[in-house]
Amino acid sequence: MEKNRQRPASRFAVAMAEAQHRQALAGYWPQITAKGGVTRLDEGPNFIFPASTMYIPSQTISVPGGSTSVTIPANAFGPGFPPAAVQMPISFPGQSITTTAQMFPIPEQNIKLANPQNYEASGNLTWLLFDGGMRKGYREQSQGAVLAAKAEERRTDLEITDSVVRLYYGALLARQLRQVGDDTLARMEVTLELTDSMYKNGAGKVNKTDYLENLEMVETIRSTVAELVKNEATAEAALAYTMGLPWNATVRPSAAELPYRPFTGNLDELVSTAYEFNPDWAKLEAGLKALDGAVETARSGYYPKIAVTGELHRWWNSYTTGMATAANKAGWSIGLGAEIPIFDGFLTRNKVAEALAQVSKLKEQKLLLREGIGLQLRELFLGLDAASKTYQAADKAMVPRRKTKT
Repeated sequence: MEKNRQRPASRFAVAMAEAQHRQALAGYWPQITAKGGVTRLDEGPNFIFPASTMYIPSQTISVPGGSTSVTIPANAFGPGFPPAAVQMPISFPGQSITTTAQMFPIPEQNIKLANPQNYEASGNLTWLLFDGGMRKGYREQSQGAVLAAKAEERRTDLEITDSVVRLYYGALLARQLRQVGDDTLARMEVTLELTDSMYKNGAGKVNKTDYLENLEMVETIRSTVAELVKNEATAEAALAYTMGLPWNATVRPSAAELPYRPFTGNLDELVSTAYEFNPDWAKLEAGLKALDGAVETARSGYYPKIAVTGELHRWWNSYTTGMATAANKAGWSIGLGAEIPIFDGFLTRNKVAEALAQVSKLKEQKLLLREGIGLQLRELFLGLDAASKTYQAADKAMVPRRKTKT
């Protein structure tokens, strides 16, 4: 568990799924961005007001009559007349002034808007208030992916345990078979020596054919023992590799013989436990959860999306007229926007249909997996029972042999 390289890969898969889940949760938060920049134009922007002609029609202006007071200063008409300032009332009659129609030409005007050097900064905010279940669907899909990754991580741990146990006892079995081969070869070599001695020094009871047959058997066993030695080394190397050790490492089992532990489990309990803890079952449940989220996301296409938007901006320009006024250089805005689907060519309907079909497909696969797990456990249970009976029968068969040796 410490050194096998499959476990880090599984853990990174879980980390990726959890990061995707956090990405889905980010949709519930407002999105705030800030921008800034400096621009230099080749020349200041301008606006050309085109030349035009203003037409003023003829009109009559009426001035009503009235009176007013006029101050005549002293000595206005000569020395001593009047001797002092005098106020005199004056009345004037009403009158009408008539003007003729006229055309006033207005020449073209080049209006400068701003200086070439500009500094800008702005901040934007977008907050999605209602999405018809889109974010919820993405959240459920990412949660399903996390659960599936964790189930795969658990499967990896179980596979490592299973592989190490199998290869451990496989290496032990290979060693025992090699020992049996060595013992058999040693005995057959003794038999060959006796056959050779009796063939050369005997009274003719053992002929050359018997010797050659015995020799052929010994050499065949010798080649078999060489194969058993190779199998033992391969099993030990495979065990080391599964444990995450270097390719040239070797692990030798410490046990002396294969243990026998009678199995007394109940098949129904085993099947129930498998449904609860089997990684494939957990992955399928996670897949159903993710597909429920996919259905929710697809159905969100029927509903409008409502968001709050806002902006804060500041513009620095040394020009103070034209477009570079104080009102234009700084400001903010806030708004409420809605996107309402009207017709999308039945795209949303077919997306929902696709997601529902995937859910139905996975539910059918769930039924198949349920039956498959039960059938597999039944086969393994029957195999364990048969192996137990075979062991007991072989053990009974070895009793007379043990007594004979004794």
